[in-house]
Amino acid sequence: MDFTFSDEQQMLRDSLRRFLDHQYPFDLRAAASSSADGLPSGIWKALADELGILGAGITENRGGLGGGPVEHMIIMQELGRALALEPYIETIVIGAEILSRCECDTAMRTLKAVLSGDELLAFAWSEPGTGFDLANIATEAIRDKEGWRLSGRKEIVTAAPWASQLIVAARTGGVVGDQEGISLFLVDKTQAGICLENYATIDGRRASDIVLEDVCVPFDALLMSEAQAQLLLEEIIDRGVTALCAEAIGIMSKLHEATIAYTKERIQFGIPLASFQVLQHRMADMLIEIELATSSVYLATIRLNACPEMRARAASAAKVMISSAARFVGQSAVQLHGAMGMTDDLAVGHYFKRLGAIAADFGDEDHHRARYASLTRQ
Repeated sequence: MDFTFSDEQQMLRDSLRRFLDHQYPFDLRAAASSSADGLPSGIWKALADELGILGAGITENRGGLGGGPVEHMIIMQELGRALALEPYIETIVIGAEILSRCECDTAMRTLKAVLSGDELLAFAWSEPGTGFDLANIATEAIRDKEGWRLSGRKEIVTAAPWASQLIVAARTGGVVGDQEGISLFLVDKTQAGICLENYATIDGRRASDIVLEDVCVPFDALLMSEAQAQLLLEEIIDRGVTALCAEAIGIMSKLHEATIAYTKERIQFGIPLASFQVLQHRMADMLIEIELATSSVYLATIRLNACPEMRARAASAAKVMISSAARFVGQSAVQLHGAMGMTDDLAVGHYFKRLGAIAADFGDEDHHRARYASLTRQ
């Protein structure tokens, strides 16, 4: 696949890699992950102020730099290489993209604050028992004379402990199981009636289970309603899936590099491990898996603006390829590092855990195989 980056896109990649190489060492990430807050201080704001990249994938008429999915892919690959904790997908790929499609003043004010690095967002859609099906959303929003009242439960809302506002998917029509009837609301996390149970995830990030009990929000908290929201939700989740896959590419590339470096340094029977042909074959197989997965991510990225069916097939195919490759590359990296591969002191184990979380997020491999098959039969 011929996928040549423009000069501007290459500059974006190079500048972000240099910044992360100098400002985001693994020790900083490890310390931040184990801290009470869970995020390194100042990095997110620096991405906005020093690099100015938070708006790289947002259209110019919405305050961004006029890029799109390719820019998001480049950024996520580099954040993956650094194993960054920052919620770029939740806040920018999903949150800012949703806000940029809205016309209300509330959305525009929030988008401006997000792109300047002053606010973080989280996307609250998953619920107990929903699996990965949006139709199973049960959280309801009822309109009254004062605004909207939201009630329901959300689970595993990634980045919610860091966010100032939540984008909540709630049912304004239909019944559980209907594809129609879902709307999107912008909700302040400190609103009365919201209860969050925060916790650390296996990959060192943060998430929340959220209970909404008769949460009153104003009329302008409604970002998008029903038919319009349904189409956008399907697209947004495909964008999130593709960005996650791009992050996995960065992680696997870093694992491959680290494994090669380690086997060159580790001496066994008087010679480096890299001298053994069987290990050379394993590392070559790792590279092949990475290259195949990378091609699928590139294809999914350029098809994000295609028709819904083509976009969905490409996103699900990429998730399947990434899940398989991540398992092989991650396990191989840990194995070739020996028992050290799973220690907290070595970065390899942390990269491996993040790959496991990515494989399950926004639908696991089985879900996307089934989705791809159903789309192909249509």
